[in-house]
Amino acid sequence: MKDLLTAAQAVIGGIAITALIYWLLNLLIHRLPEKIKKKIEPYVFIGPVLILIGIFIVIPTIQSIRLSFMEEEIDGSTTWVGLQNFKDLFAEEYFPSMVVNNLMWIAIVPLLTVSIGLAIAQLANNVGSRSEKIFKSIFFMPMTISFVSAAVIWRYIYAYAPEGQDQVGLLNTLWIKLGGSPQAWFQIESFRFNNLLLMVILIWLSAGYSMVLLSAAIKSVPEDTLEAGRVDGANTGQIFFKIVLPQIWPTVVAVFITVLIGAMKIFDIVLAMTGGNYNTTVLAQTFYLEYFIYGNTGKAMAAVVILIAAIIPVMFYQVRHYRKFEAAR
Repeated sequence: MKDLLTAAQAVIGGIAITALIYWLLNLLIHRLPEKIKKKIEPYVFIGPVLILIGIFIVIPTIQSIRLSFMEEEIDGSTTWVGLQNFKDLFAEEYFPSMVVNNLMWIAIVPLLTVSIGLAIAQLANNVGSRSEKIFKSIFFMPMTISFVSAAVIWRYIYAYAPEGQDQVGLLNTLWIKLGGSPQAWFQIESFRFNNLLLMVILIWLSAGYSMVLLSAAIKSVPEDTLEAGRVDGANTGQIFFKIVLPQIWPTVVAVFITVLIGAMKIFDIVLAMTGGNYNTTVLAQTFYLEYFIYGNTGKAMAAVVILIAAIIPVMFYQVRHYRKFEAAR
C-alpha cells in the first residue's frame, strides 16, 4: 500500500510540476514582443521535452555505444578493447540461433498482428454501434496486461505434467481430449515450434492495439468512395481491398512498424516463459543476462548497439514514409 501511495504521489507531483513549468513558460512568452514571441514560442514549449529526450535517450545511447568498445575491470575502470566485445558476442554458440529467433519474431509477429487487427476492425465496423463497443473492448482488454503478467497467464495454458498426472494446462487438456499425449510444448524445437508459441502471446497482446488504430482509419474512409464502388458493382471484398485498404495503407504501415519495433525489443515474455532455454533466446535477453547476471558490461552494450542499429533504419523508414504520404495529400 505504501508503494502505491508513493507511486501515486510521484505521478501527481510530476504532472503538477510539469503543468506549473508550462504555465510559467506561457506567462513569460506572452510578456515578450509579438515578433520575438512568434520566433521562440515553439522552441520554448518543446524545450523541456528535448531536454528529457537528451537526458534519458540520447546521452544513454551515446554512453552505451562508448561502453560497447570498452572492457570494465573489477575496480570499475574501463579499458579500450575495440571490436572485441562484438567478436565475443558473434562467437557465442547460441548467436546464430538467436539471430534466427529475432528474424522470426520480426517477420511473423507484425504480419499476423496487423492482419488479425485489420480483420477484427473490419468485422467490428460491420456490427451495430453497441455491439461494436463490446466487441472492441473484449479484444482490446489484453493490451492492458503487462508482458510478464501475460506470460504468467499463458504459462498455465501451456503447462505440462507427465502422463498419468492431472493436467493443469489448457492446451494439454484439449490435446488429450483429441487423443494425444501430454506435451512439454516449450521443449519442441522442431521448426522452432516453441518460439511460435511464445509469439502467440505477443500477438494476443498487440492485436487489440492494432485493431483500435485500424478501426479508426477505416471509419475515416469517405463514404462517397465506398458508395461509388457499390454503384460500380464491386463486392465486399473488392471494396475493402481496392478502396478501403489503399486509403488506410499509411496507418497499416505505421502499426506494422510499431509492432515490428516491439518485436525487436522483446525479452520479457521469453525470460518469463523459458528463460531463453530450448533455443528461444533473443537479442534483448542477451543484454539482460550479460549485464545483470554475468556483469559483462561491454558485451551487454554490444548487444544493445546491434539492437539500436537494427531499429534506427526502421524508424527512419517510418518517418520518411509518413512525410511522403503527407506530401501526397
